[in-house]
Amino acid sequence: MDESDQPARILLVDDEDYLRNGVKRILQIEGFEVDTAENGGEGIKKGTESDFDIALLDLKMPDMSGIEVLRSIREKRPNTICFMATAYASYETAVEATKLGAEGYILKPFTPDELIHNIEKGMQKRRLILEAERLRLEREARLLELAFERSRLNTIINLLADGVLVMNQFGEMVYYNPAALRLLDLDEILLAERILEVLPQEVREIASSMIDKETFEDVGQSVQFRIAEPQEMFVEVTCSPIPDNDKKKTAGIVVVAKDITQYKQIENLKSQFVSMVSHELKAPVAATIGFLDILNNPKMNLNDDQRTDFLTRSTSRLKSLLTMVNDLLDISRIELNTVKREIVKLDPAALLAESIQMMEFEAKKKNITIHFSKGEATFTIEADKLEIERVMTNLLSNSIKYNREGGEVFVTLQKKGPYVLIEIRDTGIGMKPEEKERLFSEFFRAKNEMTKGIHGTGLGLSIVKKTIDWYAGKIETDSEFGKGTTFRVFLPEKAAGE
Repeated sequence: MDESDQPARILLVDDEDYLRNGVKRILQIEGFEVDTAENGGEGIKKGTESDFDIALLDLKMPDMSGIEVLRSIREKRPNTICFMATAYASYETAVEATKLGAEGYILKPFTPDELIHNIEKGMQKRRLILEAERLRLEREARLLELAFERSRLNTIINLLADGVLVMNQFGEMVYYNPAALRLLDLDEILLAERILEVLPQEVREIASSMIDKETFEDVGQSVQFRIAEPQEMFVEVTCSPIPDNDKKKTAGIVVVAKDITQYKQIENLKSQFVSMVSHELKAPVAATIGFLDILNNPKMNLNDDQRTDFLTRSTSRLKSLLTMVNDLLDISRIELNTVKREIVKLDPAALLAESIQMMEFEAKKKNITIHFSKGEATFTIEADKLEIERVMTNLLSNSIKYNREGGEVFVTLQKKGPYVLIEIRDTGIGMKPEEKERLFSEFFRAKNEMTKGIHGTGLGLSIVKKTIDWYAGKIETDSEFGKGTTFRVFLPEKAAGE
């Protein structure tokens, strides 16, 4: 039941029994809920413990004045409408009662109509007071909720990695979060500061043009710039105009700054990769075209041996080109995780023996001896056979290509904790420290006075590293220029990639 549907509660305080009971019956007939008190003390107790709509108080009672009862009730229940009932009203008591909040006087003796009229008049005021109180509480609740939402919004914005800054139509700072300082290269920002003067020039030009426009245009603009210190950073800033209430003029600008350094680095890597691929593809294609032009030129008068030589060179170049394309496709499949693998138990000793046998022909060309030591213990790994064979042949091929004439390659296989360790050590050219740092980069090939004439795509070791990473293994390299290189491959017995 709503409050408006409930009967009004009335407290009647009077020491005269006949009057008290008579008034109670009249009010109950009218549908009011009535409680009574026969003296001032009881009236104070009931009037302060319960919330009554109306209190009808006798001015003169044996134990205390009705003014005292009024004062006590109004202090504890200020929204209770109080009437004084008396036959002995004076100017002084009327003034005092009014100051304490009495709604008025009902002179004894009074008729039922006079009583009901005053009670209904008091109830109208009581309803207005309660409605005002309800609205006040609702407003306070909304303000509290708004303050909470604003606080939460401020917290969220302050935690954003992107910088946010708001300025008014005069270019004065209204709001910013901590990230804006770093991304806009500012030491500090003061409230109401003319922020346009201290923003980076690229941002200042865009914001100024938006503010200077006579009419509002809902079009944002972005700009990218570089911050050199304390460390290089690339920032993208988007400026968006804020309309006024009529959406006719610009009321301010929202500036959002984003750190795009990582994206720029990726773009640069992509550009470098495309450049390297183009260069590596261009060389064999250009060479092959050159050979074919010679073969097709009737003025060259080539003999059979020369023709065979040019055809052989063309075939070799095209094979290297095909190898590079296949390597690039393999790298792409590994990075996109689209490689189809058949994980089975493998004997690494048998795979190494097969790979060494495959490389014997290349080794004999340079009079290189391959030594293989596997010990007596036997163990297996879970992996794709073709992938592991490629890892082994790549490393063995490097140990031969970058070895000396008459050099040696030492291959060992052993168990190392949860890993199977494959170590391949050569007595070849070795690497300089700066070359070792880039060893597993795409298209990297060590270029020095000792590597002239050694061909390759520069992708083999990158594929080796990505393959080993997929199996949750690791690869280590030790190298000394002029003395040789050692590769250690740690492969888990279980296929962690599955």
